[in-house]
Formats: sequence, C-alpha cells, structure tokens
Amino acid sequence: MSLRGEDLQEVARETADGLPGTSSGYPFTKHLRVWKVAGKVFLIVTEDDPDLEIITLKAEPDDGDALRREHASIRRGHYLDKEHWISVGAGEGVSRSLVEDLVDESYRLAARGAPAKDRPE
Repeated sequence: MSLRGEDLQEVARETADGLPGTSSGYPFTKHLRVWKVAGKVFLIVTEDDPDLEIITLKAEPDDGDALRREHASIRRGHYLDKEHWISVGAGEGVSRSLVEDLVDESYRLAARGAPAKDRPE
C-alpha cells in the first residue's frame, strides 16, 4: 500500500527515532527537521509545507538511480548533493517497508562515514 505524504514522513521519523545514537533538530530552518548519527546527517524531513511533503536521505549512487527509475516520486536530493542523496515523496510503490529500508540504509551510510570512535555500537 502506498503512503500519503504526511504518513511517509511519520514513518521516516519513527524509524529514525528508533535507531541507536541518533539526534534530531532544526539546524537550517524551522521547516527542515534533520536527523544525525555521529554528527553526520542521514535524514531530512520537510515539515509544515503541504506542497512539499518529502523526506531526503543518503543513498549509494547506483541505488539512487535504480530507485528513481522504479518510482516516479523519488528524485535527486532536494537540498543536498544530487549524486548521493534522494528525495522521496508520496507515490505509487512508496510503502512503509520501502521508507523504513531507505532510512535504515541512509543511517548505515552516514554512520560508516563517521570516525570509528563516534559510530554507535
């Protein structure tokens, strides 16, 4: 079942909040809630904008390309590097399990990029 925009954002928030060693806040603007692990951003949720109900996450370039080909509502990252980030909006095939998997993978990529001493156990 495909998620609506606000639902996909809620699934992303819940998933990120359940991962070890994460923190969240609003370092850029009050409309962009950012999750970090070991000081590295892994999720951005655009809030309070019904015209832009998206999440932005890290992704391996090849994985991002494949996801964009498969899902019309997955695009290059809205705010960050277009090669290593994707933005996901509501659309056909964007399910709870897909969002959970994307958040988990983004978290893993961000943690991997942090110094070993800062990574969660």
